[in-house]
Amino acid sequence: MYVWNRQRPSSMPYHRYRPAHERVEAPLTDRAWPAGRITHAPLWVPVDLRDGNQALAEPMDPARKRTMFDLLTGMGFKEIEVGYPSSSRLDFDFVRHLAKPGVVPDDVTVVVFTAARDDLIEQTFASIEGLPRAVVHLYTATAPTWREVVLGHDRHELRKLILQAAGQVARLADGRDDVRFEFSPEVFNLTEPDYVLEVCNELTALWDASPDRPVIHNLPATVEVSTPNVYADQIEYMHRHLDRRDAVILSVHPHNDRGTGVACAELALLAGAQRVEGCLFGNGERTGNVDLVTLALNLHTQGVDPMIDLSDLDTIRRTVEHCNRLPVPDRHPYAGDLVHTAFSGTHQDAIGKGLAHHAKRAADLGVPPEEAPWDVPYLPIDPADVGRDYQAVIRVNSQSGKGGIAYLLRTRYGLKLPRRLQIDFSAVVQRATDGSGEEITAEQLWELFHATYLAPGEAGVLTEWTTAQTGPGTHEFAGTLRSGRHLHGTGNGPLSALTDALAADGIDVGILHYAEHAMEQGQGSRAIAYVEARVGGATWWGAAQDTSVLTASVHAALSAVNRALAGQEREERPGPVRSPDR
Repeated sequence: MYVWNRQRPSSMPYHRYRPAHERVEAPLTDRAWPAGRITHAPLWVPVDLRDGNQALAEPMDPARKRTMFDLLTGMGFKEIEVGYPSSSRLDFDFVRHLAKPGVVPDDVTVVVFTAARDDLIEQTFASIEGLPRAVVHLYTATAPTWREVVLGHDRHELRKLILQAAGQVARLADGRDDVRFEFSPEVFNLTEPDYVLEVCNELTALWDASPDRPVIHNLPATVEVSTPNVYADQIEYMHRHLDRRDAVILSVHPHNDRGTGVACAELALLAGAQRVEGCLFGNGERTGNVDLVTLALNLHTQGVDPMIDLSDLDTIRRTVEHCNRLPVPDRHPYAGDLVHTAFSGTHQDAIGKGLAHHAKRAADLGVPPEEAPWDVPYLPIDPADVGRDYQAVIRVNSQSGKGGIAYLLRTRYGLKLPRRLQIDFSAVVQRATDGSGEEITAEQLWELFHATYLAPGEAGVLTEWTTAQTGPGTHEFAGTLRSGRHLHGTGNGPLSALTDALAADGIDVGILHYAEHAMEQGQGSRAIAYVEARVGGATWWGAAQDTSVLTASVHAALSAVNRALAGQEREERPGPVRSPDR
């Protein structure tokens, strides 16, 4: 027990559970997978239409099943598990629908699932009649608890049952070279390794596996019970000891009961697996199957071609949500609405700077930004790679800082706020959002910026004003208030002449910082000016827009002064000095 963190024992009955290493042997001791690297994509097999569909409270109707199938083929999947034909009339009819000419693309193979029972196997073969290619996927649970409690067989009896079923599969496929075979020892991860190896090797021989007609041995983590490294050890053991290894495709089917389905799949690939079964967004019984979208885009972030098209991820997500009638969470990896979104000020600042650096690097390399190497803080991939734009990357709430606010105003409205103005406006936004705690949109940010810095200089009270250079380094400012009061001053520039005129009228103003920039390209475009002024001992910012830079600078200075006067609330001062109607 750590003395600096005195946690107390829980009341949960943890003593009822055995760790995985006590439940199943892990014979591998000289593991090689920790030194491995994933350098190419696995063979993908989506099971949304079978395993994922069985997990839905309301299984897909034929129209949604066809929509899902078309989505999967459009994404580039070449082997798709389409159903469990002996489980329901709906699944059987859907496989028969796929057997119609032209429905299944020429380069796509369908997989059908069946338990090790004679009548179910016969019905499965009836469903694939007419399909140009198919994989018949035979399964039986093999773990001790399942053997003893569910099936009522010992090791020998269950092995005999599996071999008998596999023999019937071989007989029904006799003469059909377009049919391949797959076997899943369900709950592989809780089955004795020597037993699984014995059964798989016998099926490899019975089905006469060869490199041009390989057998698939699919090893499911049907119920996750251990850390992913244990599963990797089990996969590497099988990888090393399977007979006719060049004639066997080693496949994995991780579930997500411990929340580590993706990690199990990745470590299994390091350990020798070649094929992965899962669902697009991890749907499946209990906590789901391995998430193929996350797994594929994890490869993308490592510079490995995922070999499936995820470039329009929002459309993929919407289609899956329609078919499953299950939402994809907002913070789901890669696909969630908020996954590329930062609210935190420090994150926003880093992302904003990173995006600017990325644009500069692309320009220096002479390539479009979408082709330049990607290295932006907090964004593992370029959102554009999956069809996202940058509008939602940075959003503002009470947790946000100046960087995110400045980024939104720059990207949406063309404002390049000076750093001290960023700090000043950040405090304004904080006060506006602290009360509700709600997000503030870019449009609301603009409205708040306008009301705070632009509006105080827009309502005209000066009926006229002029500024002119009257000599080397000398400018004059003259103006008339609607009240008839005249302003006049001189200085080394237009703004210093204005502050001199204000001083003569009793308002002490010092210009601390001035900046301006064009808001659009081309002649006649608007400019915006920012002025930081010290008025009566306090610092105030003002801003103004105009097609004339000079007019914008005068309005911005007057805005800062009017904000100061309104803040000081001094009745003895003259009325607020407003910018002219121009």
